[in-house]
Amino acid sequence: MTYTARIHKSVSEIAPEDWDRLAGDGNPFVSHAFLKLLEDSGSVGGRSGWSPLPIVIEGGDGRPAAALPAYLKSHSQGEYVFDHSWADAWQRAGGNYYPKLQIAAPFTPATGPRLLLGDRPDLAIPLLRAAEQLCDNNGLSSAHATFIEPGQLPLFEQAGWLPRSDIQFHWENRGYESFADFLGALSSEKRKNLRKERAKAQDGVEIRQLTGDAILPEHWDAFWVFYQDTGMRKWGRPYLTRAAFDLIGERMADKVLLVLAFDGDEPVAGALNFIGRDALYGRYWGAVVDKPFLHFELCYYQAIDAAIALGLSRVEAGAQGGHKLARGYEPVQTLSAHYIADPNFRSAVADFLERERAGVAQDQMVLGTRTPFRKG
Repeated sequence: MTYTARIHKSVSEIAPEDWDRLAGDGNPFVSHAFLKLLEDSGSVGGRSGWSPLPIVIEGGDGRPAAALPAYLKSHSQGEYVFDHSWADAWQRAGGNYYPKLQIAAPFTPATGPRLLLGDRPDLAIPLLRAAEQLCDNNGLSSAHATFIEPGQLPLFEQAGWLPRSDIQFHWENRGYESFADFLGALSSEKRKNLRKERAKAQDGVEIRQLTGDAILPEHWDAFWVFYQDTGMRKWGRPYLTRAAFDLIGERMADKVLLVLAFDGDEPVAGALNFIGRDALYGRYWGAVVDKPFLHFELCYYQAIDAAIALGLSRVEAGAQGGHKLARGYEPVQTLSAHYIADPNFRSAVADFLERERAGVAQDQMVLGTRTPFRKG
């Protein structure tokens, strides 16, 4: 059978049933619904610096047989895998680092498939070769696949892409039946600390977990205020538009867990999570009050409660945050893979990554000794 690689200008050009057949139903961030709502809301495209360029391999029947969620990037914002030093080095050498190709779920530091292969793992290498050819034919400096699910990294390595790792903090469900059951696995001191934090956070507010039709328009209105406040303080400009939250509610409410804290009838803080097949993904949080430990309660403890109730294997609570360690979230390596077009630049990056990987592995080992779980 003859296969053709085709570059589209948006995910919207691809039929939802074809895209989701390749992506599967395990990860909400590579679903057609999520990627399309980013386009429809103006969160990507336009002046965002994220121009959709999904790559699809079509079979002889014209149907998609494999796909990459890819974007032409004019900056390195919203990726959470930092390559600014690479960009600076390449610019100093007289090259143009931007634009580059980004294979990712935009603004989303959550692990997931980046090679959407359906039942055709044999198309992984041709798909990556298509991405490389796109770079080479158009003078792009590089291509970057970020937050790759671990089982797919060998496919990138087989294609000769450079692997990279970093550390996040995830909570693992070891068959807990309740939050109290989880607390029982902690040391006595840590168990007492977590109970005190939860009590202080919950004092004077009512916390509700909402999903599906229980999430009303006024809840999104409140959460938009929370999101803007956090976004302006952390990265200067919120990545998602207001319309994105309305579309999440309209199109993906059954994949959403919105945790809100109420003072009377008024929401004063909230955390937005997405529900996958095996994991709960914490994404955004914000508040209009300054209440001790409320952040930990809404983002971490409520997420643990929900994951146990839903029978999920883990909670991915987003990027960074060493403070998660004391709350039962453990250090895990996150993975990315990189294609560098220029051979000399590639060699320099490869040397850097080899040294960086050793440091990341050492950091993970040290952090692993500092978890709050009972020793022995």
